[in-house]
Amino acid sequence: MLENNLAQSSKRTGLAKEELVAAYRIMLLTRLLDQKAISLHNQGRIGSYTSSAGHEAAHVGSVYGLQLNDYIFPYYRDQGVLLARGVTPEQLLNRYIGNASDDMKGRDLPNLFSFKDRRIFSNAAPIASNLQISVGFAMAAKMKKEDLVTIAYFGEGATSSGEFHAALNFAGVYKAPSIFVCENNLYAISVPVTRQTASENISIKAKAYGIAGETVDGNDFFAVQAAVSAARNRASKGLGATLIECVTYRYSPHSSADDWKRYRTSEEVEEWKKKDPITLFKNQLLATSVLTKQSEKELFDQVQERVNLAAKSMEGIPDPPEQSMIEDVYANVPRSLKEEFLAFRET
Repeated sequence: MLENNLAQSSKRTGLAKEELVAAYRIMLLTRLLDQKAISLHNQGRIGSYTSSAGHEAAHVGSVYGLQLNDYIFPYYRDQGVLLARGVTPEQLLNRYIGNASDDMKGRDLPNLFSFKDRRIFSNAAPIASNLQISVGFAMAAKMKKEDLVTIAYFGEGATSSGEFHAALNFAGVYKAPSIFVCENNLYAISVPVTRQTASENISIKAKAYGIAGETVDGNDFFAVQAAVSAARNRASKGLGATLIECVTYRYSPHSSADDWKRYRTSEEVEEWKKKDPITLFKNQLLATSVLTKQSEKELFDQVQERVNLAAKSMEGIPDPPEQSMIEDVYANVPRSLKEEFLAFRET
């Protein structure tokens, strides 16, 4: 039965064996890099950090449903989305530590991502603030007759915001080529989803805005990939936006400043770990001989070594130069700013 289900899913996703192995590799990379980042935080080497453990299928599966010309509007837990789009472990670790090799030169919070060359738009800390921007970007592309779709990510807590309403309402009225992915991990910091909404689920809210809506198993790579691929196809045909609810679970605290034991039980966490997205995907690939136990072990070892090398590459990279504080803002640095900088250096 599992092989039949996977065969149908593979046909639906249209992914070759090599692509499935690559997707599994990225999911592993996301988890192992996450563990390394938590270790670095515990050592005091990086600041605030939001873990992505448990979200890997929602992240990687969704990107595998997109095209390379599509634009991504992530939120702060989307490490797997970035890695699936080609951002390297080194780039993420440099961002987390804020060293001289960080593209942002340590100017932003570690998990506020922006990688222009990968079509990953800058996000901000306030939840749902990326949603309206993604719709506006999609509408601009539509006006210019560009064949691209935008995808915006957020948690279920963001659906209680005015930004969520404004973005989906606008997308519905103007049939924006937009995809909204709600990573429903059941808790917005400490607030359970039952206190966020009285609706039976998140995706049903799409009906109010006149757009398509679907709830999928966010721990199933194939379910997520198929849903996003279908939404992308719908949007590119001018049929409007889609709200996809990926039901998943975060194993970690909300962030490195959170104590999850104050609002959920260890038993609940362990129960969800039995539905681990990486284990599920691995077993699906093993069942159809896309992977073997030997190839999976070799792949795990390779990814672990990749993460270790990325972490080692940070050693010796200095902090951003002080001069960078007044660079990249003005074409010609104003005299007043130069004077302030010189005064700073003298203190």
